[in-house]
Amino acid sequence: MASKSWHLNRRTFLRGTGTSLGLPWLDCMSRSAHASADKSSIAKRLCSFYFGFGVGLPKEDSDQAKWRWFPSGEGKEFQFTETLRPLEKHRNNLSILGGLSHPNGRRMGAHDTGDTFLTGAYLNNKMLQNTVSVDQVAAAAAAEQTRFSSLVLSTDGGVGEPTRSSTMSYDLKGRPLPALNQPQQIFNRFFGAGDLNTLRKQRQLKSAAGMLDRVLEDSKSLRRRLGNHDREKLDEYLASVEEIEKGVQRSQQWLEIPRPELHDQDREMLHLEADDEAPRNFIRTMYDLVYLSFRTDSTRVATYQITNMADCSSKAAKFPQLEGFKASLHTLAHDWNKPEGAEALGRWDRFMAEQLSYFLDRMSASDEGNGSLLDNSVVLYGSSNSTTHNNRDYPLVLAGGGELGLHHGQYLRFDEKIPMSNLLLTMLHCVGAQQDVFADSTGDLTEILKS
Repeated sequence: MASKSWHLNRRTFLRGTGTSLGLPWLDCMSRSAHASADKSSIAKRLCSFYFGFGVGLPKEDSDQAKWRWFPSGEGKEFQFTETLRPLEKHRNNLSILGGLSHPNGRRMGAHDTGDTFLTGAYLNNKMLQNTVSVDQVAAAAAAEQTRFSSLVLSTDGGVGEPTRSSTMSYDLKGRPLPALNQPQQIFNRFFGAGDLNTLRKQRQLKSAAGMLDRVLEDSKSLRRRLGNHDREKLDEYLASVEEIEKGVQRSQQWLEIPRPELHDQDREMLHLEADDEAPRNFIRTMYDLVYLSFRTDSTRVATYQITNMADCSSKAAKFPQLEGFKASLHTLAHDWNKPEGAEALGRWDRFMAEQLSYFLDRMSASDEGNGSLLDNSVVLYGSSNSTTHNNRDYPLVLAGGGELGLHHGQYLRFDEKIPMSNLLLTMLHCVGAQQDVFADSTGDLTEILKS
């Protein structure tokens, strides 16, 4: 359907007196009164949230059964236990998935699988080379449509160490992408004023682009004089240069487009001073930053590693104690099968579910004309352990994507023969990434798709 003269693009800004204001969603931004005719025009998002060390899974016939993470019953008739009760109000917008795991993960060490949650790769002490993560495949597919290709967050920040990483995201070569963990810094990057001297920045980018062009041109004659091994090393280096060049070109394209302004209520809800000494505020602030980056279409891909698989060295390891629990996260996870430990870990799991529910609240309350922001986003939440040291039966919540083909309101259990990569491939298809296969996938996970 052709766009009418009064239709506005979602990127339209009001400009005046040197300032800009991003418009909220208006009916005239839709292609039609029903706003659902052109599915290709929908901004499709993907985000993933990870927590380490697994969950509490006391036996279903025990006194502690109410603190079991997985629901009772299956299919549409499932019942949340006390652990995931905070998600009840979002029941129709999510699915609980059990039984899935990465086959390669089942061959790895007990606490080594956090790095591969979104990659499905195999790592051991002798082989630490990862593969591309699903978020970066999605980011590459939507890279030209947003200012930032992806938002990579974690509580600890940086990349950490192999098998105890502090990032979930890996580039096309399997290299870890440093995660951001300072709310004010993230806010300034995505929603700050940007560069004050645009002309100066333009000159810097033009100079950088020229330099990179010369490097790539000079490399052609050099390459012809090298042996095979050196050619391989040079090609790897040049691939990095080309990635930098793409980043420079991207910066040039977006330099004169103003960053989005936020509504006053959004600014008031943010706690940019939050740090890892106040877990509830910190986690919610990170969720808020993901929400705002999606709502303003600054990026369409995000990851947030809430807690990782490091025990003593991780900042997040002390989160439970800072929230009034008697033990660190690692200790809580190890005591899941003890009577008192089952309840303690169950209450911590519920605390985490409360924060996820907060994020889903914000996403579902944001109208985009054809549905909510949650309807247009695929949200994955989970861990690469069921119980600590057990790399099977990942506890997973899949939410959103109602306008992207996902079918919810169910608890599904899968045979272990089905790799988790089938889920990741399905998520890619929902956001429009044209992939025939991802990692060791064998096909789509059709059970979560609308018929």
